[in-house]
Amino acid sequence: MPIELKMPALSPTMEEGTLAKWLVKEGDEVKSGDLLAEIETDKATMEFEAIDEGTIAQILVAEGTDNVAVGTVIAVIAGEGEDASAAKAAPAPAAKAEPKEESVAPAPAGAASETAPVPAAAASAGAAPKAAPTDKGDRIKASPLAKRIAAERGIDLAALTGSGPGGRIVKADLEGAPAGVAAPAPAAAAAPASAPAPTPTQPFTTDIPHSAEKLSNMRKTIARRLTESKQQVPHIYLTVDVQLDKLLKLRGELNGALEPQGVKLSVNDLLIKALAKALIQVPKCNVSFAGDQLISYERADISVAVSVPAGLITPIIVGADEKSVSKISTEMKELAGRAKEGKLQPHEYQGGTASLSNMGMFGIKQFEAVINPPQGMIMAIGAGEKRPYIVDDALAIATVMSATGSFDHRAIDGADGAQLMQAFKQIVENPLGLVA
Repeated sequence: MPIELKMPALSPTMEEGTLAKWLVKEGDEVKSGDLLAEIETDKATMEFEAIDEGTIAQILVAEGTDNVAVGTVIAVIAGEGEDASAAKAAPAPAAKAEPKEESVAPAPAGAASETAPVPAAAASAGAAPKAAPTDKGDRIKASPLAKRIAAERGIDLAALTGSGPGGRIVKADLEGAPAGVAAPAPAAAAAPASAPAPTPTQPFTTDIPHSAEKLSNMRKTIARRLTESKQQVPHIYLTVDVQLDKLLKLRGELNGALEPQGVKLSVNDLLIKALAKALIQVPKCNVSFAGDQLISYERADISVAVSVPAGLITPIIVGADEKSVSKISTEMKELAGRAKEGKLQPHEYQGGTASLSNMGMFGIKQFEAVINPPQGMIMAIGAGEKRPYIVDDALAIATVMSATGSFDHRAIDGADGAQLMQAFKQIVENPLGLVA
């Protein structure tokens, strides 16, 4: 019996991905453990292994295809002893290749829908088309791909008849539908003179010379998560100035001792350890807000922001409060290297109890970072610079950096956040505790 090869869920939160590259072709024999394809998730490109043995009878989703929903049939494998050519006819590509069933509610009159234009009142001359199937009488059943195509072409889903399972509208149902079936609803008031910002269903237009680049899965996820964070998480920001001279001296001494082992500490390695120790000292800040619960963590897993070509990713130093600075340095270099290659595993960047983002290397003096939910805080590190500073009650020149903590005010009170910033400052300015 033919085996349907489906788009895998390569992480707990994955809903769709890009089929970046096929590593096999039709007619190839495969066995359990063979690499079949490279799948691009929102954070990494991962290899997809075969579980069953047989012959690749048919590839249904071409490499380079974006937005392939988890569970979509992407290929068919003919089992042992089966005719590969006969196995091609077993699945129904038009229905099986569609992403999992979803539904879209018709937009109310006079309001724009997030996924499709507002339907016009009635159609053309002749018999009215059969209404699209609905779920519980008020929701149109359509696949995500069909919804997206309808939105791009201005097609009224309510005027179509679905041919998919249970009458669901699928891509094939839109191929014969003329564009522009759905007319925009009459405006309630005169439109402003300047063009409004584009909506998810409204293409961006401009006469200014420009180029356009399709968003990667990572950039889409960054945009969604940061928007949700700023909309849903009440941020409070607290800033302290931290003297770095003792930390820099200690780093130089440690690097001299660790050089034979091939370890070279960065300032960031020491700051990761300092934040972890501060979180253990002030446990009220090592928390997550979870609706009607407050989650308190017993160790400090520090997510560290790393810039990669497609955007930003946060590999995690697990249990940073208990690890030596040399261990943190070694792990951070290895994780950052694989992050830039898109080779991190989900457990290496999902989770964490707090985050650290350092933009000091770019000369940024101070900034306020956006919290990475469900974490309760993130530390933003600015550049260390020579400044006039009071040292031992006398004005002197010292190396000083500004550190700003962003706290989820639902979970962390301002006084608790202030205690964390104070603890972080004390640890960095008295750095021998980092190697104790």
